[in-house]
Amino acid sequence: MNIIDRVKNILITPKTEWEVIEKETTEIPKLLTGYLLLLAIIPAVANFIGYALVGYRVPFYGTVSSFNLGIRQAVMGYVSPIIAVFVAAFVINLLADSFGSKKDFRRAFQLVMYSYTPAIVAGIFMIIPSLGILASLAGLYGLYLLYIGMKPMMQTPDEKVTGYFVVSLLVMIVASIVVGVILSALFLSGSMMAGGF
Repeated sequence: MNIIDRVKNILITPKTEWEVIEKETTEIPKLLTGYLLLLAIIPAVANFIGYALVGYRVPFYGTVSSFNLGIRQAVMGYVSPIIAVFVAAFVINLLADSFGSKKDFRRAFQLVMYSYTPAIVAGIFMIIPSLGILASLAGLYGLYLLYIGMKPMMQTPDEKVTGYFVVSLLVMIVASIVVGVILSALFLSGSMMAGGF
C-alpha cells in the first residue's frame, strides 16, 4: 500500500483499515523509512516556513520571524513525532501483559505510528504558527484511532481495552512531557550558545 492511500484510509475508514494493518507483517525499519520519516517532513517544513518566513506574534511587540528559530522548530517538528512514536510503542508493549494483550513491539509500533497520522498531517497548519492549535486538535482524533486500534493490533479483550488505553495514555503523557523538556533544553541551550534567535 502506498503512503497516500494509507493516510487517506486511516483517517477516513479507520476501523476497516486497522483490519488490513493487523494482517500486515512489515518490519519496523520499513515502517520507519516508508511511512513515519516521510510523513514527519510535513510538520518539519511547515514549522520552518512558519517560524522563519511567516513569523509568529509576540504580545506587545508584533510579528517576529527568525531563520535560526525556523531551523530549530523544523528539527523539533521532525524529531518529536518520531521519538514520541517509539516511546508510546514501548509503553503500550510494556503494559500489554497487564491487560491480557499480546506483547509484540512491531504491532505496538504500527498501532502508535498510524494513530499519530492525524497530528503529523495536521502539522501543515504550522505554516501559520498561530494555527498550531489545529494540529493539537487533530491529535485528539489520533487518540480515537489508538483506542479503536488496540483490540485488533494488540489483541486486547473487549473488557480491557478502555483500561489499557487510559493507563497507556497517562504513561505516554508523562513520557511526552519528559521528552519535550529534554528536547527543549537541548535546543534552548543550543540557541543560547549561538547567541539567541
